[in-house]
Amino acid sequence: MFRSNTQRLVLLAFFIALEVILTRFCSINTDFIRIGFGFLPVAMVGIMFGPLWAGAAYAIGDVLGMLIFPSGQFFPGFTVSAFLVGIIFGLFLHKKQPSYKNIIIPVLIVCMGVNLFLDTFWLSILYGQAYLVLFPLRIIKCAVMIPIQLVLIKLIWQKVILKLPQ
Repeated sequence: MFRSNTQRLVLLAFFIALEVILTRFCSINTDFIRIGFGFLPVAMVGIMFGPLWAGAAYAIGDVLGMLIFPSGQFFPGFTVSAFLVGIIFGLFLHKKQPSYKNIIIPVLIVCMGVNLFLDTFWLSILYGQAYLVLFPLRIIKCAVMIPIQLVLIKLIWQKVILKLPQ
């Protein structure tokens, strides 16, 4: 897809910067949940470059975002979650067609596996709250994020990624 490693590096840097911006500045915060859009550039890296690049890009974006724009204390568990999200998107979306059938499985794994269970575990450790106390609000977040991720990943994939020069 890209003729040189320089092109690949520049595009990865762009997506990492976009992930930091979308996560830190373009999230919708309510009293009980935060709806972020940092998943989009990571999904695009997964589509274009595969699982390891996507995992590394999201982990780097998480660390850079926390260093440049701290919004609380750094917790490495969330970096592990970010890496896993990139791996999952890359494994399921790389070299696939942009259909809801191909997008639903990674979105469900990310939302229900990583965001609901693993991130709730990290939050319970970080804030010293019982896992089951945090769980109901996290279910609501998952219910909101699943359709958002499905629609936005498909839309960006069709309107942007497929139109990039080969």
